[in-house]
Amino acid sequence: MDASPFRSRVRRSLTPLAAGVCSIALAGGCAASAPAPSAAPVRQEAAARATGDLEQQYQSVIRDVLPSVVQVGAGEGLGSGIVYDDKGHIVTNAHVVGKEKTFDVSVATGEQGLKASLVSAYPEQDLAVIKLDDVPEGLRAAKFGNTEKVDVGQIVLAMGSPLGLSSSVTQGIVSAVGRTVSESSSGGGTGATLVDMVQTSAAINPGNSGGALVNLDSEVIGIPTLAATDPQLGGSAAPGIGFAIPVSMVRTVADQIIESGKVTDSGRAALNITGRTVVDDEYRPAGVAIVSVEDGGAAEKAGLRVGDVITRIGDDRITTITSLSEALAGSDPGDKAEVTYRRGDSQKKADVTLGEI
Repeated sequence: MDASPFRSRVRRSLTPLAAGVCSIALAGGCAASAPAPSAAPVRQEAAARATGDLEQQYQSVIRDVLPSVVQVGAGEGLGSGIVYDDKGHIVTNAHVVGKEKTFDVSVATGEQGLKASLVSAYPEQDLAVIKLDDVPEGLRAAKFGNTEKVDVGQIVLAMGSPLGLSSSVTQGIVSAVGRTVSESSSGGGTGATLVDMVQTSAAINPGNSGGALVNLDSEVIGIPTLAATDPQLGGSAAPGIGFAIPVSMVRTVADQIIESGKVTDSGRAALNITGRTVVDDEYRPAGVAIVSVEDGGAAEKAGLRVGDVITRIGDDRITTITSLSEALAGSDPGDKAEVTYRRGDSQKKADVTLGEI
């Protein structure tokens, strides 16, 4: 799963601070023989009160949400999940369930392990729904928030089972919204390209996947899914840079799976092709060759065919499968896109009405 700047320590001189206090005292008309009362105790008391209030908020959120966060054992793997409703549905990451069909689920209250079965997985958005075989009494569904109300700087808590440590909580802020990131696949290639991700500084480690990213209103605003990696650190996780699938996408996918057993409307644009990255004479990525074309799909309708090499979508240069996915990430099914491609020695263009994944 999944470079941290070092801040130099600044030593402050006490002299300017003392001069500032003196200046304030004189401006208030204090007599020279009467020292000004220090505001430090008042500030310290206010800071302590604010810290205490925030601490109580954290504790309240943890009490509210943690019972809805579970540990999911899938074969040799381990991840997290969120209780989605009172019928025993649990939403998690597709990469947590992998190819397994049955799972061992442990709830935060430490009850005996529960059995669950796969409803459906949707790897294209790295989401899956499993269902408890027997729903225990008092199972508590999580409360889900609103993606549109997620703001940069908002305090968030990540809850899950990092490194197998169940019911763990880490704290951070929302660092950015609307990120597009690509996962690595277990085989070493590129996995799903995920759009509109929430970036957070809350620590995300293996085992956190599928857990809950929550705000201080005890609402789930995302599912922690992956941490950024730093090639300069040998591919290790980059501290403080993690990503969560936004709650809007979680609800869209989970609701469809629960209702229909599969995703019927992804809302994600596609060319409806299978492709592979090709390289130039210097072995640099140089485009995406079409390996197969879906019958009646967007590419076929626009005249693209097997062997064509896509080099641009609109103004976006396409060099790899990942860059192709990212170029399409901001579009909706039905949008128009100009596709530039090579066919033999010729360069061509086609206006494509995008399909759906």
